[in-house]
Amino acid sequence: MRAILEKLDMKRAQARAGGGERRTESQHKKGKLTARERIELLLDTGSFEEWDMFVEHRCSDFGMVDQKIPGDGVVTGHGTINGRLVFVFSQDFTVFGGSLSDSHAQKICKVMDQAMQVGAPVIGLNDSGGARIQEGVDSLAGYAAVFQRNVMASGVVPQISVIMGPCAGGAVYSPAMTDFIFMVEDSSYMFVTGPDVVRTVTHEEVTQEELGGAITHSHTSGVADLSFANDVEALLQLRRFMDFMPSSNREKPPIRPTADSPDRVEPSLDTLVPDNPNQPYDMKELIHKVVDEYDFFELQPDYARNIIIGLARMEGQPVGIVANQPFVLAGCLDIDSARKAGRFVRFCDCFNIPIVTFVDVPGFLPGTSQEYGGIIKHGAKLLYAYAEATVPKVTVITRKAYGGAYVVMASKHLRGDVNYAWPTSEIAVMGPKGAVEIIFRADLGDEAKIEERTEEYREKFANPFVAGSRGFIDDVIMPSGTRRRICRALAMLRNKKIDNPWKKHDNIPL
Repeated sequence: MRAILEKLDMKRAQARAGGGERRTESQHKKGKLTARERIELLLDTGSFEEWDMFVEHRCSDFGMVDQKIPGDGVVTGHGTINGRLVFVFSQDFTVFGGSLSDSHAQKICKVMDQAMQVGAPVIGLNDSGGARIQEGVDSLAGYAAVFQRNVMASGVVPQISVIMGPCAGGAVYSPAMTDFIFMVEDSSYMFVTGPDVVRTVTHEEVTQEELGGAITHSHTSGVADLSFANDVEALLQLRRFMDFMPSSNREKPPIRPTADSPDRVEPSLDTLVPDNPNQPYDMKELIHKVVDEYDFFELQPDYARNIIIGLARMEGQPVGIVANQPFVLAGCLDIDSARKAGRFVRFCDCFNIPIVTFVDVPGFLPGTSQEYGGIIKHGAKLLYAYAEATVPKVTVITRKAYGGAYVVMASKHLRGDVNYAWPTSEIAVMGPKGAVEIIFRADLGDEAKIEERTEEYREKFANPFVAGSRGFIDDVIMPSGTRRRICRALAMLRNKKIDNPWKKHDNIPL
């Protein structure tokens, strides 16, 4: 008995050592934690239950038969974050560069299968050189098996990817199919083809960081939802983020008690919107002042900044926030903002998270670049997402809501449950001046008459009362009382039930 126990201890020690002290030191010198250190920081102390510690690869080609390390480059298992169950896999760059083998993939698939069965989120900590070349097509088959699980788990359990090192080639498509991607600055990157291939094929000179670093994907491509300065910050913020997540699509998000009264009044909001309709203001100020404890977890803050998305709580209940940002492009909708918000709305609907929308949108961004880029199809994604969503939807129009953009932004016509407007709101087909110049084209040479007509149009249409008279606005509310009215609306909608027609799946305009 003692001999087998000693062998067990030896095997465990060998697995925990990963690629050895030298490679661990190399990882630390790069400012990166090891796979196990990351799990220890992410999960509640002592909660991690490891699976498949003794799994080894089965490759016998290219001298691999003599290179076997228990665990085979990935640590898998389950634990808790603030007491709630999650499944996790953490790739170990110190073992074969974290490369994916058939055995490595099977370990990941096992925890994903179990997560779907019990209804718990899956968190992937990615740090891998890609497919293990020595295994050839077996490693490609391993990736495909993981991809299939990503698709099956989509909309069933939350999937979060944290890129903490290289992620290149086909490996990028697993994170791409998860719900959120977080990256670490200066140590993580994602791209389909690396700088060398780009240089050979297109003759472009580009670094790894420029091609697929955290800043590139969080500012330019929109692939990453957030980037963090280092491993520690990324993992601690991920713990905070998971507090907003339900465990699965069968559950509602966790409610956290709060001392912040749902009846709290914010008098400063009464003067948030400037008198000049062309002057911008910061929509984030409204969001922070309305949500519980001024706590807003913003996603993609540096990409498509003309729209704001993120998670917050109202009376302890997690909600998804979508808001136009007048500070950027006057809050217009464009290709990037429609894609950004549309995907987020669909995520919230998948996982029973109510959606609160703040509207100040003058329309869709005009121009050939938008039309050639497919704004018609991309804009339809956001419209489709709101129309399809069955979760509670509460909308507040703060100022402009013009044309098709008014309809798209969670209007009553797209099954908005409760739609409010501030007294400063203007709900119309278009802005007063543009409308008058079309309706009264014959008077274009007479500035005084055009001005008079503009004021007449503004008085008649550029206010919330025409829409209110049609029942498209449920109430015109004081800005200072916005928090109270949203909290009451969400409380009323807590047991909302509505079903879409049966279908195999929808056909969103991709």
